[in-house]
Amino acid sequence: MTGKVAYLSSEWRDEVEKRLRDELSPEKMKFITTSVSFNYTGCPGGTDRYLYLKTEDGVITEIKVGFGEPPSAEFMITGSYDLFSKVTQGIVSSQRALMSGKLKLKGNMVKALKLASLSDRINKIMSQIPATY
Repeated sequence: MTGKVAYLSSEWRDEVEKRLRDELSPEKMKFITTSVSFNYTGCPGGTDRYLYLKTEDGVITEIKVGFGEPPSAEFMITGSYDLFSKVTQGIVSSQRALMSGKLKLKGNMVKALKLASLSDRINKIMSQIPATY
């Protein structure tokens, strides 16, 4: 990849998928089966956006970015575009944003806490993608 890609664009999604597949084996993903939809509000252009990730036995099976209503997922995390972009860049901790109520989580909280370290690893990989926000 050369240059920067637009955050949440199809090119950015493709780079996220490539890097996650390259860097996260099923073992590193703890062989989890889950899905999560990150729901972005207040996006540039006035639309809502989403990033959807699905894994089966630790293998990433689906990554989508889109507009409007997100796919149904085991976990739904909602927050502002500005906050999510800071989380993705590694400026703000996702766990701190959840605990402060700036991000809203729907789903099994016990399982979510068990997956927190994995979420941090995914965010770290995404933060390495040169992007315009």
